[in-house]
Amino acid sequence: MKYETLSSLTLPKIGFGTWKIGGGSSPNHAVDEKSLKALRYALEIGYTHFDTAEMYASGHSEDLVGQAVRESGRKREEVFITSKVIPSHLRYDDVLKACENSLRHLKMDYIDLYLIHWPSAGMKLADTFRALNKLMHDEKIKHIGVSNFSLKLLKESQELSETPIITNQVPYSLIDRSYIKNGMLEYCQKNNIFLTAYSPIEEGNLRANTTLESIAKTHNATTFQIALAWIISQPCVITIPMSANPKHIRENFEAGDIDLTQNEIEKLTDQQ
Repeated sequence: MKYETLSSLTLPKIGFGTWKIGGGSSPNHAVDEKSLKALRYALEIGYTHFDTAEMYASGHSEDLVGQAVRESGRKREEVFITSKVIPSHLRYDDVLKACENSLRHLKMDYIDLYLIHWPSAGMKLADTFRALNKLMHDEKIKHIGVSNFSLKLLKESQELSETPIITNQVPYSLIDRSYIKNGMLEYCQKNNIFLTAYSPIEEGNLRANTTLESIAKTHNATTFQIALAWIISQPCVITIPMSANPKHIRENFEAGDIDLTQNEIEKLTDQQ
């Protein structure tokens, strides 16, 4: 697995996303065993970064992530947990309550990285960051980040945060390069901020083409693995693909060991 280090924080290039773990926007206990099996397997083969949110299955995703980590026997400090506060909870008191609820679901004393899941129309970002700064002081969270933020809002967040903004988590894939076009990737690379790519293989719907298929054949890999390898070949970029299928969980993880040549990277980059 390749790693990315910014300032004093090192993260694996590929983490484990948990959207649909435990349900969709509400809990679905019928998928609990399948979800736990996926999490357990991910921990077993070496994933150390798990990305969840209070929105995922209304907190039940956090329940299952916490359970799987405890059952794994891993020390808390060996696993990096990201969670997120939803747009309707961005008022000062609501942020504090949301974080406490996430900690309760996870059954953990702290969250490694806490993100604003989306900006909210009419939000008072200064109040949100006053709460986030307090959570940092109270050692409830270790790092602060944002998700789905524009460049303007990211810069505003940097001014309001008493500690460095660690990441902006955004959709990014071979197909969706909107955060290259709007200058976000370049800004993150110049300012020591992780760009965390979600939906890196378009939820399994990434269409192959002759270039992708040819490079995959060269590396004895799947086209999805090559798409992930292209993403993580870029400085300051990490990603959090999600799958509940053990075969795909392993393939996603092993994509972190694929070394694309500069020529291959350029061919993939030039597809658009």
